[in-house]
Amino acid sequence: MRYTTAGESHGRALTAILTGVPAGVPVRAEDIDRDLARRQGGYGRGGRQTIETDRVTILSGVRFGATIGSPVSLAVTNRDWDNWTDVMSASGPKPDNIRETRPRPGHADLSGVLKTASDDTRDVLERASARETAARVAVGGVAKALLRELGVAVSSYVASIGSVSMPLGSDPAAVDAEAVEASPVRCPHAETSEAMKGEIDAARADGESLGGTFFVTATGLVPGLGGYAEARERLDAKLAAAVMSIPAIKGFEVGEGFHLAEIRGSQAHDPIHHVAGRGFTRPSNHAGGLEGGMTNGEPLVVRAAMKPIPTLMRPLASVDLDTLEPVDASKERSDVCAVPAAAVVAEAEVALVLADAYLKKFGCDALVDIVASRDAYLARIAR
Repeated sequence: MRYTTAGESHGRALTAILTGVPAGVPVRAEDIDRDLARRQGGYGRGGRQTIETDRVTILSGVRFGATIGSPVSLAVTNRDWDNWTDVMSASGPKPDNIRETRPRPGHADLSGVLKTASDDTRDVLERASARETAARVAVGGVAKALLRELGVAVSSYVASIGSVSMPLGSDPAAVDAEAVEASPVRCPHAETSEAMKGEIDAARADGESLGGTFFVTATGLVPGLGGYAEARERLDAKLAAAVMSIPAIKGFEVGEGFHLAEIRGSQAHDPIHHVAGRGFTRPSNHAGGLEGGMTNGEPLVVRAAMKPIPTLMRPLASVDLDTLEPVDASKERSDVCAVPAAAVVAEAEVALVLADAYLKKFGCDALVDIVASRDAYLARIAR
């Protein structure tokens, strides 16, 4: 399964095409809309979220509630387009007074205009905006629908915002999902959740922004997804590339990641046990469900770090593209903190990687055949 998105932050709509989708997968727009709403939520979001109410329109590839084996195309309309028709027009002469020439540190603005020979950072920032991730969440909803039919659930939660972190020791794959969704910052620890809100309030008062970390987990995975024989087959590499492709993500780890570099091998690896009727099991999951580039049957656990959003209400120093004189960087309407939203986007990216791994392992034409192949595999390895 592969996706391509198109659209700008203040353009008419965001669109996506997902190819390689097998036939027979139940897909409901309301399930995708639920994830789109989760992406828009979170304490610390900006004014754009009061304008948009994201809903998906399924344009192709789904008939009477199920995929038919052809590419699935989706659209999410930008309501804010109505306020930007003059600035984002697809035709006619371009007014000089709408150019943006003050690149923001930490954004794609400057590198993008140097790359494309543009004299207007809006040519870059509109596409580099994290608004594009709404389309990713939409296609990720199709991947989640396939995984549900295979007994796999993908979820996420926020572990830290700024200097405030959850207490250590929780099993990421055993976190209370209801507590996560009830929290305004998608953190399952109530006391930490309130402290995170205070951290966001303080940053907003100072004209600042905040980053943080989040976990994404997947349960119900069979062992052996991915591969060890070639670098391009390794599932950890694919997951890292997918999650790191999300705007503002600067760090990624599988399982206990960097902590494993600090301890001895006897503490770092997960012993192998065997239980009759259950097969091979592990008493721990330091590896985060991945060994040698493949799933090992334990829950998948990955963590990512998001930097603070680069748009600041108290802008950093920049240089005007026309005059080359010092100026304050531009200010776009933005969030104070979008870590809870980024976690939902990462769910979509992880789901897409896992769905593709299942299709490579068990076939890619029809859901009924994929399930039968999966069941035959599980029967073979069960003892």
